[in-house]
Amino acid sequence: MDIALLQFDAVVGDMQGNAKRLSRLAQDALVQGARIAVAPELALTGYPPEDLVMRQDFLDAGRYWLDWLAQQVPALALVVGHIDTEGGKRFNALSLLDGGRIAATYRKKHLPNHSVFDEVRYFEVSDKPCIVKIDGVAVGLAICADVWEPDVALAAKKAGAQLLLVSNASPYHLDKLEVRYEVIRERVAETGLPVVYVNLVGGQDELVFDGASFAMDDRARLVCQLPPCAEAIGLVRFEQGRLGSGRIEELPGRLDMIWQVLVLGLRDYVDKNHFKACVVGLSGGIDSALTLALAVDALGPDRVKAVMMPSRYTSALSRNEACLMAGRLKVDYREIPVDSLLDEYLVLLEPSFANWKEDVTEENIQARIRGNLLMALSNKFGWLVLPTGNKSEMAVGYATLYGDMAGGFCVLKDVEKTLVYDLARWRNGRNPVIPQAIIERAPSAELRADQKDEDSLPPYAVLDPILKAYIEKDLCPAEIVALGYDEHVVNRVVALIDRSEYKRRQAAVGIRLTERGFGRDRRYPITSGFRPDRAGPVMKHE
Repeated sequence: MDIALLQFDAVVGDMQGNAKRLSRLAQDALVQGARIAVAPELALTGYPPEDLVMRQDFLDAGRYWLDWLAQQVPALALVVGHIDTEGGKRFNALSLLDGGRIAATYRKKHLPNHSVFDEVRYFEVSDKPCIVKIDGVAVGLAICADVWEPDVALAAKKAGAQLLLVSNASPYHLDKLEVRYEVIRERVAETGLPVVYVNLVGGQDELVFDGASFAMDDRARLVCQLPPCAEAIGLVRFEQGRLGSGRIEELPGRLDMIWQVLVLGLRDYVDKNHFKACVVGLSGGIDSALTLALAVDALGPDRVKAVMMPSRYTSALSRNEACLMAGRLKVDYREIPVDSLLDEYLVLLEPSFANWKEDVTEENIQARIRGNLLMALSNKFGWLVLPTGNKSEMAVGYATLYGDMAGGFCVLKDVEKTLVYDLARWRNGRNPVIPQAIIERAPSAELRADQKDEDSLPPYAVLDPILKAYIEKDLCPAEIVALGYDEHVVNRVVALIDRSEYKRRQAAVGIRLTERGFGRDRRYPITSGFRPDRAGPVMKHE
């Protein structure tokens, strides 16, 4: 009996489109000889549907298209994720469609309510195992978080299951696949059951589901591995109680994987939201250069526009290298100088600014002029503006509201500055699209004469580890100092982070890459009197 892993890119809310594409994938699996096909968690609705699940018309549409899907491939046993309802309650469910009907339904037991997950808000739990017989084989069903604890798999084994099929919508963060492998190895060791693990693929707002579906036999050996970041079908044979070898794809290295995730997240955001193209404010700096390279890899050069907006502080190097890079990537490139607009602003503000020295105000005016120009192009032509800020800058507020933060989707939002350089070098290893002068130059916003980032911030090699410790690991300043960092620097960085929460709340959505990005998984109050540098002694917890 051949089992097909349907690695599927769903569009949240598009039940008709999802059902029809699932039908085509199921028919392809049938042609390839599959008897069973497994689709991802909530494949019919897309994941996460969030407050759409509170609409009765949404739930009714889901039921209609589930019934429709059941009739399309009656010869195939299709396991598909959807929303089930009973007595006014909603369940994250998995149904077996076989013989033109809904043959059985399993309801998720473990609802994650941490990090980016909010399932307790939407669904009820169920503790009934679901074992279905397919051609005489007892198959257990489970959904994503159900296998992160031992009880569901053990209950399936006790009920007679010979095989466990797991439908998942597991979003990516760095090194996530190794974590999934370890979880499934534990379930196999506890139950002796082979496991087929099918994961959603695709971008959904800030989340990227990386796919990378796989199967392990009863000895926890990898017998099937699908590629990451792409729709795919893989078959694995179950025979005489064991899974045999199927399609095994070589997985990319760390930076390659990160690149694929960023490209997928950007492409799906642009395409699923029906933008014609995207536009990047190309400054001659490393962040905008990397953003441009990602955009071209995601969309192709015909759908990417680059705009250089030089001022009196823009160096010849910036203008030359920006033009050079745009030429290498063959994108639409134009220059719109901003000095005349800046002069007009300063004239208008002169009576109000009399007797006040120039400071960051004048710098921010330049950034906001550029933001306005990019948004005008967006409105006129339907282009999505891609802000180019990175996680390090967003963390400490080194960005201008309504200026360089203007736009709709920030690809580098969860990419720290040191990783920006690593990715740029990696991408140039494929072909040198980013001019070397951009990579080697000292980072600068170029909003005043001879400006450097290190005039305002610690070196990024120092800043980034402090940010990681405070933001991703929730260490307090004293604990970070104990790691070997200067106390004054740590307290200053922490103060900048806390002070900038109001900016991050107004920032564009961006791809989550780490376990703690600036999105739905980090929720800090804007108004807060807590100051960690003077909160009292650090307590030791056993």
